[in-house]
Amino acid sequence: MEVTTLSFENIHNHGELFANMFRARHRAFIDKNKWDLPQANGMEFDQYDTPASRWVAVHEGGQVLAGIRLTPTTHRCGIYSYMIRDAQLGLLDTIPSNLLYTPAPVAAHVWESSRVFVSEAVPASMRLRVQLQLRQEMVNSARMLGASMVLGLIPDATRRIGRRVGLECEPAGPILNFDGLDCVCVTISMATKLH
Repeated sequence: MEVTTLSFENIHNHGELFANMFRARHRAFIDKNKWDLPQANGMEFDQYDTPASRWVAVHEGGQVLAGIRLTPTTHRCGIYSYMIRDAQLGLLDTIPSNLLYTPAPVAAHVWESSRVFVSEAVPASMRLRVQLQLRQEMVNSARMLGASMVLGLIPDATRRIGRRVGLECEPAGPILNFDGLDCVCVTISMATKLH
């Protein structure tokens, strides 16, 4: 099993991995979750997949097992900045604007984590290992990008996994229900010691 952080600057070094990440997202979010998202050629993408973002992929033999997108909170592309802030500003009709207790941060040291998934193809016996690899690489990448904090919208139940690897996912907003799944915005300090 390998873990790679992809960017527009290094995708040429990784063959089909970048495209396979978007194909895996299509399977996770469109096929499985039935979300109405932009898609083309079997790949899911949105307005936040820009050269400013990074994509963390856990993969094996060309198959993407899990992924996360990291986006700087300072980036803008047209009217969009990052998903949580845009939802708070009322630009996204699928996410309520009351997802944070305070105004969404715009700071070089804060990055957003989004489009987090673990493939259904990952057997139960490997899921925790894959999730741990994914979160470890997210932290490593965020730190290398200068982040001291990551902001994300996650299923409330997954906060336990963060604690298992030394990440404290502090609620930054109320618990919201999305299609029967309780989710919450959290902040994750990159200063936390991982084990």
